[in-house]
Amino acid sequence: MAEKEESVKLLGFWASPFSRRVEMALKLKGVPYEYLEEDLPNKTPLLLELNPLHKKVPVLVHNDKILLESHLILEYIDQTWKNNPILPQDPYEKAMARFWAKFIDDQILTLGFRSLVKAEKGREVAIEETRELLTFLEKEVTGKDFFGGKTIGFLDMIAGSIIPFCLARLWEGIGIDMIPEEKFPELNRWIKNLEEVEIVRECIPPREKQIERMTKIAETIKSA
Repeated sequence: MAEKEESVKLLGFWASPFSRRVEMALKLKGVPYEYLEEDLPNKTPLLLELNPLHKKVPVLVHNDKILLESHLILEYIDQTWKNNPILPQDPYEKAMARFWAKFIDDQILTLGFRSLVKAEKGREVAIEETRELLTFLEKEVTGKDFFGGKTIGFLDMIAGSIIPFCLARLWEGIGIDMIPEEKFPELNRWIKNLEEVEIVRECIPPREKQIERMTKIAETIKSA
């Protein structure tokens, strides 16, 4: 009996780190997928139907299964397609990868973006606090090519989509050198390693367009 034809669709947005990291995972696994670009201010009926709860991307549709939330989607992809593992096999390392991923999406994103932009008087304080958090990641990647070891994994996809290819472009747009080489040699080395990985390069949003978009969002938050 012939195997059922696999159908994989991803609803994403070109500048969303959350949908870009899912693309990295699909590409790493070699999973053929159909990509559907959403225009977030004008959400499609399909997005509203598939994700009525959050009305956000990414949404992964595998055959008739609908998955939301990028961390969960990455885990699902990893468990469904077993080649090129994304999460560590060791239970402790797996738990720590999940811990740091949550730390990046909850704390670094909040502090390095919203808090920093809104900090009219205390911008220097917000910069120092963000750098303090980044120091933890600097230690985590010390002596390793990637957070995942020799090859990119779960934490590289989470950290990579958020830090160098999203937040760093906001920081650049508003004139902050947040991760200078002399303070963060290991993170800078990791970013260079990431940029050499083909599947990562294919998922990086266009730099100038991203800087422009992030700067506009910053202005909106500031004037809110």
